[in-house]
Amino acid sequence: MYNNGFLFLRLVKKISIFQPSNYFVFMRYLLLFFMLSLSALLNAQTLTTYEKPPVFSECKSKSVETLKSCFNYTLNNFIFSNFKVPQVVAKNSYKGSVQVVFEVDTEGVFKIIYTNAIFEELKAETKRVFNALPKVNPATYNSRPIFVQYSIAIAIPLKQPVETLTDKKLNIFTESDSLNATLSNEFDAVNNSLKPYENTEYNSQLNIPFTHGYYARFDAEMNALGTNSHTAAKPFLYNDVKRYYDIEAEKQSLTKDVESWIGKKLYNEHLVQVQADDYWFTVDPILDLQVGRDTEAEFGSTWNNTRGVFIQAGFGKRFNVTASVYESQGRFADYFNQFAESLKAFGPDPAIIPGRGIAKRFKENSYDYPVAEAYLSYTPADFINIQFGHGKNFIGDGYRSLLQSDVASPHPFLKLNVNFWKIKYTSTWMWLRDVRDEVVEDGAFLPKYMANHYLSLNVTKRLNIGLFESVMWANANGRGFDINYLNPVILFRAIEFQTGQDAGNAILGLSAKYKWNNKVNLYGQFILDEFSLSDITGGNKSWKNKFGYQLGVKYFNAFKVDNLLLQAEYNQVRPYTYSHNSVTLNYANFNQPMAHLWGSNFRELVLIGRYNYKRWFGDAKIILGERGLDFNTPEDSFAYGGDIYSSENNRPLDTGVTIGQGNNTTSFMTEIQVGYILNPTTNLKLFTNIIYRDFNPEAITSSTMASNTLWFSIGLRTDLFNWYNDF
Repeated sequence: MYNNGFLFLRLVKKISIFQPSNYFVFMRYLLLFFMLSLSALLNAQTLTTYEKPPVFSECKSKSVETLKSCFNYTLNNFIFSNFKVPQVVAKNSYKGSVQVVFEVDTEGVFKIIYTNAIFEELKAETKRVFNALPKVNPATYNSRPIFVQYSIAIAIPLKQPVETLTDKKLNIFTESDSLNATLSNEFDAVNNSLKPYENTEYNSQLNIPFTHGYYARFDAEMNALGTNSHTAAKPFLYNDVKRYYDIEAEKQSLTKDVESWIGKKLYNEHLVQVQADDYWFTVDPILDLQVGRDTEAEFGSTWNNTRGVFIQAGFGKRFNVTASVYESQGRFADYFNQFAESLKAFGPDPAIIPGRGIAKRFKENSYDYPVAEAYLSYTPADFINIQFGHGKNFIGDGYRSLLQSDVASPHPFLKLNVNFWKIKYTSTWMWLRDVRDEVVEDGAFLPKYMANHYLSLNVTKRLNIGLFESVMWANANGRGFDINYLNPVILFRAIEFQTGQDAGNAILGLSAKYKWNNKVNLYGQFILDEFSLSDITGGNKSWKNKFGYQLGVKYFNAFKVDNLLLQAEYNQVRPYTYSHNSVTLNYANFNQPMAHLWGSNFRELVLIGRYNYKRWFGDAKIILGERGLDFNTPEDSFAYGGDIYSSENNRPLDTGVTIGQGNNTTSFMTEIQVGYILNPTTNLKLFTNIIYRDFNPEAITSSTMASNTLWFSIGLRTDLFNWYNDF
């Protein structure tokens, strides 16, 4: 055996030819970061200095100076006595060795990390022998148990080990080492404090990345009869879900039986994962690589090229942080590109990529759109969680939300979650931007602010109701962020009356969920943007009747098929909902709605099916809709209530207002995606996606074009957020 694991270091250096700089050659700006991260990880996990090595029972009477040589001899002698050379090896008269990297943990248990041999039978026999090794006294540093890693070459044919009495290269600290030794001890103590990664993220206060597809995996368990869960305010914390669904066990059940370093990192693990007693962190690459074809587009292929880094960390038991940085270029289906350019912000940049952010021109007809998201999560007590970050949130049990959705670009937010008794209370404060030309001042986007309260109450084992209120206000008269709205329990409507009629745009909402049984859930939402009793009861379809509602049903493990979820959802929102007579107070951010993707003046039916089996998954979605769009022509420039950025004062009529008025448009869309989860730990997926879209406006205008297209794409994606293609 080589002293202090030198063979292990050489093995790691050999493996490092697969480092990200070689494997992900396109990640130029992350090259240095990954190399340093890998180097730190590999060096941190190789212990080179310690006071006392592991001790077999046969070595307890030995002096400290000979403990390591005794450990070496006892281990080699055990292998020699118990190793049975497989028949196929002897038959081939093989001469060589089995390379083994192993660990002795803080409990004194031997664990194989890596084996390499020409015959699989040799590797299997090596595992059997190491599993048979007795438990030993673990290595210690300053009398504290630590784990250590070694490597060994088992010679084939076997050779009788020879016992030696000393090990001159064993590092032992003495009082004569003085100050330099003390400093060296402190540095090595950091290395010695590390231990194998224990999937700590699954027991943390971090958010589970919100995608409809992944959340469907534990939706049934979260909504079982008798549970006291609250499922509307998303994303969920890992700690909130683990009471109902074991995510760690699910990930482990999908683990592939691979032994190489590159195999483990590709299929099972984080690229970098480090843990000590009071901190942990992981580092992973982010990928979204797609290529496809749009039958309607005049250009060639569609494509997307996203590279990035995703970091998660925990400090102590109550503080967590995560950050993701994306660098992206892409060209999408023609209807997607047209919609992105219709969202254009003030300035030279041609588009806003929906749900992501401002895009620069890349080459002739493509886009470059960098994005960064991050948040801090702090849980001072078990019933409260505070987050401050840059990202998105969602309120609802459906595919859509009429209260708060994740369809707009990421934005700064402060969120407070309080969970006690049968109540979950969520307050969210957001810093948004109006980026249109007409509201820009001195070349700067107009700041606007939004505050939400959502109270979820489990009334019975079956019934949950939620109360929602929100207010949007702008930086009028240098008002800035109004401290009145920081109060997490006050009614926003009362504040709006006190600060002036046009000081803010308040919205009220109601949600409900009923657990019919363990397989069927009914859910819904109601949104109210204006309340005028005389107009509501007048029966004349006043424009002031600004409301919308959602009705939905979920069928878990449908037709007795495990992991099959069927969902039907109906949404409709009347014209002018979410808009305001002051055009800066619309319910939107970065030219995108903060609720339903279509804004208002629409009705739609959504049908969804989701199925997963081990690492395979399949999703199917059908959306039928009717919308009322503006004509935007010199002859007719009225606001018909579909564009929430248009002033409601520009309406063509006060009564007789109906859904679909204006440029009546019908649409049909179906989307099918099938794929394979390459790495369940990082949500890395291989997939194929097919979209058929038929969009038929009553009048063809410069802003509203008919479309009939089939968009096919294949790709590799780290699935951390929802992409919405159903405009």
